[in-house]
Amino acid sequence: MRRRDAGLALLALPLAAWAKEAPGALTAAAPNLRPWGSGEFRRFGFLVYEATLWAGDTAPVKPPLALGLTYKRNIDGKAIADASVDQMRRFDATDAQLARWGDQMQAIFPNVKPGDQIVGLQLPDRARFFFNDQPVGDIAGAEFAQTFFAIWLDPRTSEPKLRDALLKRPA
Repeated sequence: MRRRDAGLALLALPLAAWAKEAPGALTAAAPNLRPWGSGEFRRFGFLVYEATLWAGDTAPVKPPLALGLTYKRNIDGKAIADASVDQMRRFDATDAQLARWGDQMQAIFPNVKPGDQIVGLQLPDRARFFFNDQPVGDIAGAEFAQTFFAIWLDPRTSEPKLRDALLKRPA
């Protein structure tokens, strides 16, 4: 039985490596990004998504960087946008900015089901989003991009353990 388990584990290794590879559309948009860290987001004990950070060689919190969320549950796109706005409130955005950004995110974020992936690419002047390796839209503005990615990467995040996992440099 142990030999069989070891064989299954070896078969899974290429899949584990593939899971951290940047999607093709992201690689084309930002070819110098490398996998940094990954972690899980759970709510009330239920796995909501797995997160992976891709960044440059020296600064995982400076653009360009990308964050991929692979969903494990069905979630409405409006709920994703609303949760993002709620989290962005902690980073000094004004009500007017949050309302505008919420509308823009609702226009971009699709409903997701288990296995779907949304990747956000932070560029110096905007955020670009991909759904299942297809571009779905940009939201212009450095302030939006910085505030959106702060949800996961700022020291004031509501999920410090996930932040630590994302910022852990690969061996």
